[in-house]
Amino acid sequence: MSGDVKFGYLLPTRERIMVGVHDARPVLDLAVHAEALGFDSVWIGDSVTAKPRHDALSMLAAVGALTERVELGSAVLLPMLRHPVLLAHQVATVDQICEGRLILGLGTARLAPANLKEFEALDVPTEKRIARMLEGMRLCKALWSGAPVDWEGLWTMEQAEVAPKPFRAGGPPIWLGGAAKGALIRAGRYSDGWFPSGPSDAKVYGENLAVVRDYAEQAGRDPAAITPAVYVTVSVDAAAAKAEAALNAYLESYYNQPADRLRQVQAAFAGSAEATAEWLRGFIDAGCRHLCIRPVGEDREQMDRIMAMKASLLA
Repeated sequence: MSGDVKFGYLLPTRERIMVGVHDARPVLDLAVHAEALGFDSVWIGDSVTAKPRHDALSMLAAVGALTERVELGSAVLLPMLRHPVLLAHQVATVDQICEGRLILGLGTARLAPANLKEFEALDVPTEKRIARMLEGMRLCKALWSGAPVDWEGLWTMEQAEVAPKPFRAGGPPIWLGGAAKGALIRAGRYSDGWFPSGPSDAKVYGENLAVVRDYAEQAGRDPAAITPAVYVTVSVDAAAAKAEAALNAYLESYYNQPADRLRQVQAAFAGSAEATAEWLRGFIDAGCRHLCIRPVGEDREQMDRIMAMKASLLA
């Protein structure tokens, strides 16, 4: 198995809030522990009111200050919830704090009731949200140059300038999520990485990756420059029925939707460590080179299990 596959761990910012634990320090300690264990990356999800949790960019800044090697990523940030000038400023600052280890995973959010309420609470229109994301990121990249920017579009500004510039010239790599056709087109044309959260079928993942690469070629881009990644949820237990029950309960609590519906669109698996490793192997064989893993269960115990899987898969 190729040794260039990276394993990432999703920090439980949402999970801690769900059980009434609002302290940030235990989550930051997990990030430091993940780096010590040998994880390649740590990730933080994003939401304000739909799935309440610690602010993603603030937490990434803190993790960046406490770690030295591990990559830091958003899984995934909703850029349309933030004004792009403010977002450009925040992202550049985080990238300086972590000295270029930031990966900006972006998504558009499914228009579920909770997400619609979130957009409403933040006074952000849901119409043209994809256009807002794409133009907003073009504006961020212009601002990351460090030069004054004139802009006329969804936003209008004259000689706008932010500092600092990102640590990495041009800003952090931008990974786009999604597995619908439009998302595959956008990933091929505009992204530095493709970062879907489903479905569970590795064969479909491989087929979709081929589509992303095809659209990259059509746009005159190098398909090999797009990192193939995936966001998965795993419930690991020697008792398969127990693992299934834990996964379903977790998904329903996290999203307030039926688990069977969620598992149709999300990459999720329940089973023994051996079965889970084999399921992950399918994505690696299909071309994935960066796994962001969200485990169900006790944090440090699950982290150890994931690292044992990494060792066996990449041996």
